[in-house]
Amino acid sequence: MSEAVQPVNTGVQLLEVEPGFDGQRIDNFLRTRLKGVPKTLIYRILRKGEVRVNKGRIKPDYRLKVGDIVRVPPIRVTPADEPARIAQGLLERLEQAIVFEDKQLIALNKPAGIAVHGGSGLNFGVIEAFRQLRPQAKEMELVHRLDRDTSGLLLIAKRRSMLRHLHEQLRNEQMDKRYLALVKGAWPSSRKQVAAPLQKNNLRSGERMVEVNDAGRDSLTLFKVVRRFAEYATLVQASPVTGRTHQIRVHAQYAGHPIAGDTKYGDDEFSKQIRELGGKRLFLHASELAFALPSGERLQLQAPVEPQWTQVLEQLAASTGAAIKDSES
Repeated sequence: MSEAVQPVNTGVQLLEVEPGFDGQRIDNFLRTRLKGVPKTLIYRILRKGEVRVNKGRIKPDYRLKVGDIVRVPPIRVTPADEPARIAQGLLERLEQAIVFEDKQLIALNKPAGIAVHGGSGLNFGVIEAFRQLRPQAKEMELVHRLDRDTSGLLLIAKRRSMLRHLHEQLRNEQMDKRYLALVKGAWPSSRKQVAAPLQKNNLRSGERMVEVNDAGRDSLTLFKVVRRFAEYATLVQASPVTGRTHQIRVHAQYAGHPIAGDTKYGDDEFSKQIRELGGKRLFLHASELAFALPSGERLQLQAPVEPQWTQVLEQLAASTGAAIKDSES
């Protein structure tokens, strides 16, 4: 019988901020540098003021500067096991999902059902897989996130400079993001947007839920009808202007048109009917992304939906007999 792995004390660490980390938030910096340390522990030592920068207290959203000295207190952690071996079939599937790659950036059409990072009981996600696929890219980080059950365009920066460049566009709402969503009922053509503040809540089970609440953060999603299936369902294009957790899903629910296959915010009967047509997934897909590269060139990316999605729409069109294929202005 193997012996239990005993926690060890790391002792005080002094970390100097190198040029590649200039402008990064302290919480994200620590999550990158303190491999194997639980995220909850990192935020705990930040909240308690145990992490110091240049001998002074800082907030979790402090942005680092080149030359900063970050003091990390002793942390009692269990040594990490060997990284989980990722199945070759999954690695090949993700490699084939790449829609754009250069020296600084990877964009892929993430399949539904694959998490973007490990945690919450998952040994690995997309970012861990790509660190295995591109071991030479030492600074690789997710630019943004997609829910596990959402498919579509996901950006991974290979260099810190690209990460900072794209994060600035996200903060300034300069990145054009467009999603496709199959929603319940007839979305009114006159409803061009949903502006409703969103607030995150963590349930006792640890599950994260988001709700419309006046105390929440301002949130805006633009909507456009793409295709109708009589009064039964509507394919819409959703463009989130802000980037809140579960934003499109909650705004669709708030508008009275929940997304098919949404186990948190959806309509169970509607999702069941779509599932009976073969739609065994969340019908939310990040279909288009447009943003400026450091060179000034504007990159426009598109990602097609999977065959299962198309087949379900074809069956819906046949069963309702009233599909409008052209988008409405």
